[in-house]
Amino acid sequence: MSVIALEGMRFFANHGVYDEERILGGEYLVDVLIEADVEEAGEEDELNKTVNYELIYTICDIEMSKPSDLIENVLQRIMIRIKENFNIIQQMTLKVTKLNPPLGGTVKSASIESDYDFTTQCGRCNRGMICYGDETCWCNETKTVHQRTSELVEQEYGSCVCPRCLDYYAG
Repeated sequence: MSVIALEGMRFFANHGVYDEERILGGEYLVDVLIEADVEEAGEEDELNKTVNYELIYTICDIEMSKPSDLIENVLQRIMIRIKENFNIIQQMTLKVTKLNPPLGGTVKSASIESDYDFTTQCGRCNRGMICYGDETCWCNETKTVHQRTSELVEQEYGSCVCPRCLDYYAG
């Protein structure tokens, strides 16, 4: 298990519930820590088998440029976009910090930090696996079983089974 971290990414953005925040903008910091198994990437020297931190930065930059009332919304959008682009993330911590928030007094920063754990156990065989639990999950792209079989597996074992068990049902 490895941790890939981008810390202290600085952005100028126009987030906030007050008109002044939307007009004048402010400084923000974004921290992203991702736990993933990147051993194969290290052995093969393959970028597509790891979490590309340039893409992580780009995702943060794009999402920070879209004004929101709440930094909680920005954080949620960043998390979803990262999940959409990588299927090896086991855990992720995101933090969005608003520097010098306009609160009528001196305040260094206000922030929101969330931890996400995408590890679970296969309902059929109890092997550990990664499941995002939504439309970004790997199993939504790779299910190769008949729709009725998929429905029965979901009914019996839950929404997601590991790739090995899915292959068993695919024949």
